[in-house]
Amino acid sequence: MSDFSQAGEKTNHYDISNFYSTNNKQQGEILTHSFLLQPGNWQINGHWLEHNEQPIPVTGTSIVTWKQARWFTMATELIIGQETPRKVSSKYRGHLDLNSKYYTYVLKHDVLGNIEGEGWIGPQAIVQYYWVLGRSQRHTGFDTYYRLNEDTYHFSGGMLTSLNLNSTIEATLQRQF
Repeated sequence: MSDFSQAGEKTNHYDISNFYSTNNKQQGEILTHSFLLQPGNWQINGHWLEHNEQPIPVTGTSIVTWKQARWFTMATELIIGQETPRKVSSKYRGHLDLNSKYYTYVLKHDVLGNIEGEGWIGPQAIVQYYWVLGRSQRHTGFDTYYRLNEDTYHFSGGMLTSLNLNSTIEATLQRQF
């Protein structure tokens, strides 16, 4: 983990989890997230659910990088199904506000197009909400990454069209070394 100066300037590495945890100890919280706050590769295994359908196996990978202080990128690729698999990929670029446990991001999704979103970082979970841009119907969604331990997160999310829930995902994220 890297250290940051009092002014928030970066050192050689862009792992901000140590700075983030240290800042929030003053407020009585210890945030120990390894997902999103540290660079890493994560294996995804779970199920995709659609209305009135059987659960569909899903596997994939997320790669989180920090190239600048407070700016992260995340590339995710999911393989949905086994018999006739379909690939879904997305690329995030986000900015973390260290003082408010809040981040914003833009996302390029190969099926949905351009997406914007925001997230909150809590003591045990990271929750994010997003909305799809440029569609005639309103598409929104949410994701929750619940920390089970330093190397494992439970991931659940859902996507809505207008007010109707379209699909959900339940998966485990396992950090790869």
